[in-house]
Amino acid sequence: MTRANLDSKLQNLLNEILELDSMVETATLQSIEALKNHDLELAKQIYHDDALINARRFDLENDCMITIATQQPIVAHDLRLVASILEVVAELERMGDYAKGIAKIALQIGTQPHIKPLIDIPRMAEIAVSMLHRSVMAFVHFDAEAARQIPDEDDQVDFLYKQVYRELVSIMFSNPSTIDQANYLMWVAHNLERMADRVTNICERAIYVATGQMKEIDVSDDESKV
Repeated sequence: MTRANLDSKLQNLLNEILELDSMVETATLQSIEALKNHDLELAKQIYHDDALINARRFDLENDCMITIATQQPIVAHDLRLVASILEVVAELERMGDYAKGIAKIALQIGTQPHIKPLIDIPRMAEIAVSMLHRSVMAFVHFDAEAARQIPDEDDQVDFLYKQVYRELVSIMFSNPSTIDQANYLMWVAHNLERMADRVTNICERAIYVATGQMKEIDVSDDESKV
């Protein structure tokens, strides 16, 4: 097997990563749009389209296994790359589940008026999706320096999460009839906070592929989260 053929196959895998990432980014932003605008049809579409994200993940994993079996990459960088792609697609599929979860919550809330303006939650989504996009770009371009910088932005998402949490707790105490929706919105914020956390895992893999060094990135700014 020639080096050119192997390089072509590896590039195809990276292109598939970009396509899967695009699906997850779109699902996340649209799930927030559906929640914010009470768009139940869009929420249903996102919920059911998660099956497409799952199928794309399994196809990509299968392509990775075929590459290992038939192309026999022997260079250490090649092996690191294929192994890391398997990890990244798992992270992306899990993020797709978060988007599906938000869509489900949008359906559960339905047309009920929101108990608070949805300002911080969409902002969390924007930051998390931006982090995700740039982490995947760092991964496919073997950009270790960019991958090291992105996780620092997780502090912004954590700050907004804590702010949303406290506001919702305050609303529940002042008006117990809001408890159900407040809990739903807490789960939305939680999903976005976890999404940003998983971006760090992708950044760790980007650094590993580029440098051969696997090291955990610690972005915690305190000993515990709300």
